[in-house]
Amino acid sequence: MNIINLLKRIPIDLGQGNLRKTTQGKIIAMSHIPFGKNKKALDVGCREGIQSRWLESKGYNTTSTDIENKYEKCVIVNADKELPFKDGEFDIIWCSEVIEHLEDPVKSVSEFRRVLRPGGKLVITTPNSFFWLYKLAKLFNKSPKDLQNKGHKHFFSEKDIVTLFPNGKIYGFFPYLIKKFTIKKRINFLSPTFIIIEIKENHKSR
Repeated sequence: MNIINLLKRIPIDLGQGNLRKTTQGKIIAMSHIPFGKNKKALDVGCREGIQSRWLESKGYNTTSTDIENKYEKCVIVNADKELPFKDGEFDIIWCSEVIEHLEDPVKSVSEFRRVLRPGGKLVITTPNSFFWLYKLAKLFNKSPKDLQNKGHKHFFSEKDIVTLFPNGKIYGFFPYLIKKFTIKKRINFLSPTFIIIEIKENHKSR
């Protein structure tokens, strides 16, 4: 059994494994979403609908999408293609542990921005493939591709995230057991997850 799978079997928060539904990365991301009575949210890659229900509890009219139906309110949408929504339709776009699965994250993120209203928030989480545990695994000739979900197509570093979200704020968390806290520095080494918060600019005519 490899070291990642071993750690996933104990209650240590590496962003996935036993705690994937309630990982600190998702909790931090959700803390950046204000209450939004009668506002609209899009949950990209909703899976069983756990975060869709979080969004609904904050007052959002939530559209839940995924490539397969594991949630009764799910609408089948392929995030690799053009989204079937109007420009500026949503106040919040939630996309947790999805962009690493996409064929072309640059193209898909551009679509997320298109359907987000000016002043709206794009909230993303994705694995950090360069934090310390992967550096340890490298000593055993194991790469992030060997250790992560087989469906992952991209393995992001902090530099990659900054390139993809130049106007976003990037957060992480540490440590991984008992009490955890948000970090803004040394994320690439310490945090198993990137949390990205990007606000769409409101271009007003002068």
